[in-house]
Parts: sequence; C-alpha cells; structure tokens
Amino acid sequence: QVQLVESGGGMVQAGGSLRLSCAASGRQFGWFLMGWFRQAPGKEREFIAAINRRGDSSTYADAVKGRFTISRDNAKSMMYLQMNSLKVEDTAVYFCARDPRIGVSVVSVKKEDYDVWGQGTQVTVSL
Repeated sequence: QVQLVESGGGMVQAGGSLRLSCAASGRQFGWFLMGWFRQAPGKEREFIAAINRRGDSSTYADAVKGRFTISRDNAKSMMYLQMNSLKVEDTAVYFCARDPRIGVSVVSVKKEDYDVWGQGTQVTVSL
C-alpha cells in the first residue's frame, strides 16, 4: 500500500514563501495523478492544485493561482508545492493525495476522487 508523507510546513510572515514536499512510497508513483488539498480549522478540505502523470499539466484553485506552483519528480517519487506571496488566509493543514484512476488523464478537483492521503503538514501565515 502506498504511503504519502508531507513535509516543509511551518510559520511564515505574510508575503513569504514555503515549499512543501510529498514523498511517496512504492515504485508506481508515476502512474498516478496527484493533488494538494488544505483544511483550515472549522472548514471543509479544499482543493489547491493537481498535476498529471508526466508533470506537464496542472490545475489550480482560483485562490492560489499565480502564487502556488505544483510539480513532481517521478524518478524520486516526490511531489512539491511552491507557495509564494503567502497570505494569512493560506493558513491550514496541507495534504497531498493520490488519484487512483489509472484510465483517467484529466486531474480532479474533488477530494472524493483521491484515495490515499498523507498526514498533513501545518502552514501558518502571520501578519
């Protein structure tokens, strides 16, 4: 069973940057579409970004478009989320997740389409 482990969270001032990493176990990492989600206290888990298998196509939530960049390195079984121009409202626990649908090429923004999740990493943005 594949496992996902996020890292790179922390505390940063508004306007700063962080880079999150997601390490996947198993050799089939490149077979799967992957995504990042976040959940703030008292709120639903929301879609942030997703990336296709080759890493040459991605989709972003409007709230982060132009500030966040998703990428992946299949040789290392790693996915990343570069977060720039961070805002207080970006404060949340960030999760990486795997979309198990092998026959699908279009990334999903729905958390219901993802079956394996990491434990999350906290990102706190202060004024």
